Amino acid sequence: MSFASRETPAGEPAVELRDVTKIHGREAGSVRALDHVSARFGAGTFTAVMGPSGSGKSTLLQCAAGLDRPTSGSVHIGGEDLSRYGEAELTRLRRDRIGFVFQTFNLLPTLTVRQNVTLPLELAGRRPRRGAVDALLARLGLKDRADHLPGELSGGQQQRVAFARAVLAEPAVIFADEPTGALDTNAAREVLHLLRAAVDDDGRTIVMVTHD
Repeated sequence: MSFASRETPAGEPAVELRDVTKIHGREAGSVRALDHVSARFGAGTFTAVMGPSGSGKSTLLQCAAGLDRPTSGSVHIGGEDLSRYGEAELTRLRRDRIGFVFQTFNLLPTLTVRQNVTLPLELAGRRPRRGAVDALLARLGLKDRADHLPGELSGGQQQRVAFARAVLAEPAVIFADEPTGALDTNAAREVLHLLRAAVDDDGRTIVMVTHD
């Protein structure tokens, strides 16, 4: 597993792993997915975490995003130690400060594009800013698809919907797990441009897992 990133700026990193170890299973059948890993992801940077299958990339992302707890070591987001958070506090942090983009899109098939994009905010009891959804969909070339179902979209369009869902709440950090793995070359390039723009134009921090 390796990291490729622009130089980390001075100051508090957006995400930091300190001596993180993650062991799956117990005793003889245990697997050490992460072994004393330390990494800093600076605010406003785009980092690709690369490596073959089984190298621990997805485990690193899950621990960094607070989706899984490390066996030892600590994870910090915006300087806050996640090991001090209970499950309810972690849920609020992920909802308010973190966005996710997955390889499989994870769109609800019975909801329209607009409904999929706004669902996380609605579940949190929040309303998007007036006009924010339409502006975001227009920016991503999805304005004419707002009332379509996911099954009526191409793979690249579905991933753009997933990206819109991830950024609508204006998270500080976006974690992307193989976001181009199910896409053709052109669609994959399009998604990477969107992620790059989130860094360059909006100052987001992107941590992306990829085998390529």
